[in-house]
Amino acid sequence: MKSLIEAAVIAALIAAPLAAFAQSSQSLTRVEVRAQLVDLEKAGYNPHDWVDYPENIQAAEARVAAEKGEASGYGVSSNGSSQAGH
Repeated sequence: MKSLIEAAVIAALIAAPLAAFAQSSQSLTRVEVRAQLVDLEKAGYNPHDWVDYPENIQAAEARVAAEKGEASGYGVSSNGSSQAGH
């Protein structure tokens, strides 16, 4: 029984720093999330269209990213060349 308690204490001591590290990332505020949703809706995203969900939001995110001059995060970059085998 004593070894079980020791194991639980050791596991808790190991998990505590990991949980603190996982929560250290900066999260978005409600205002930021709402602003992103408004931008997506202006770009053609319909949050009520569940039939075309993945394609619908990905296309809107790509349009918003293109307007802001950012990479969309989907697919591969088409600018550049490869020198493989040379």
